[in-house]
Amino acid sequence: MSVRKLNNNYNVISTNLRKYRKSKHLSQSNLAKELNLIGVSIHKNDISLIEANKRTVKDYELWSFIKILDIPYDDLFDGIQDKLDFE
Repeated sequence: MSVRKLNNNYNVISTNLRKYRKSKHLSQSNLAKELNLIGVSIHKNDISLIEANKRTVKDYELWSFIKILDIPYDDLFDGIQDKLDFE
């Protein structure tokens, strides 16, 4: 199965995820630990790949990021219009 991209993006939250993770003073490793504590099995390297826009995000991972980072859903999607512009 090949992973599809939209406008060369695997996800649209990469920049915002990094921004909010850093604003909460969480390393990728600490974020992974927090996610694992709530039952979401994810490795630090997966977070790195998501933030580098080299991996897709599963719906339950998205929901978990919002919960752990304690941010509104919309914040992860702020400013994504450029990534979604259709040709």
